[in-house]
Amino acid sequence: MRFNKLDLNLLVALNALLAERNISRAAEKLFLSQPATSGALARLRAYFNDELLVPSGRQLILTPRAKELIEPVREVLMRIDTTIAAQPQFDPASETRVFTLLVSDYTTAVLIPALLAELYREAPNLRICLRDQAERPGDVLEQGEADFLVIPSQYIAKDHPSAALFEEDYLCVTWEGNSRVRERLSFDDYLACGHVIATFNNTMASPLSTFDGWFMESFDVKRRVEVTAPTMTALPSMVVGTDRIATVHRRIALRAQATLPVKVWEPPPRIPRLVQMLQWHKHRSNDPAISWIREKFITAAASV
Repeated sequence: MRFNKLDLNLLVALNALLAERNISRAAEKLFLSQPATSGALARLRAYFNDELLVPSGRQLILTPRAKELIEPVREVLMRIDTTIAAQPQFDPASETRVFTLLVSDYTTAVLIPALLAELYREAPNLRICLRDQAERPGDVLEQGEADFLVIPSQYIAKDHPSAALFEEDYLCVTWEGNSRVRERLSFDDYLACGHVIATFNNTMASPLSTFDGWFMESFDVKRRVEVTAPTMTALPSMVVGTDRIATVHRRIALRAQATLPVKVWEPPPRIPRLVQMLQWHKHRSNDPAISWIREKFITAAASV
């Protein structure tokens, strides 16, 4: 199909090229060969009378015109997907679509099992793809590559709708043989212990990175970090056999207490509560399947 002499199929290729800025990765995303994707880029260059992507060393960079096209092209494709491709009716019992959720390991451990049980009761054929939040989860949602994002409230994208799922606070975890912390956890003890924290290789700061910044601003001190790990749920196990301490979500700490030789403590500094949010793309608000799964999220969150 053509509009104003442009083959609209090329918009899909353009969107992938603008997002990936790499012909090979765009080809994989489009399920096309590299020559076919290069051919699409050549036709797009001819239509827009612009190079769009130009070599810079071993990379391709966007021209100013290409940068201007990112949002309009994405918007057009999202509107087509949600108004034309989306089914007007939704039957949970027969639905076989795949829904992609961007979640942390904490959300996977605490919320996802309850959600999957909720979904299975009414939609046993529905398929769920869980993806981690390793690379700019807000952008993945914006690009339409995920259906839902579960994320702390301070990170939600302002341009898309969201709903609160549940609140969480923090506990400190130490090994039961910790030589520094025995009967109580004082603020001095907290600072004296080496800390085990979660860090994530992404452009979005992790909740604990935010916590560290808040901690330093509030108390003008810095925790001594001795171990970093790309996980929240495993932190309690990493203090066992040491005098270290981990500050983790209450639900994670209490689960660890039931299975590991650890003690849990109320943190001596008062830590702001975390509000876990559900977010979806604004153009998918009217998709009946998205609305139905959203309600299942809220039901599942009430049980955790």
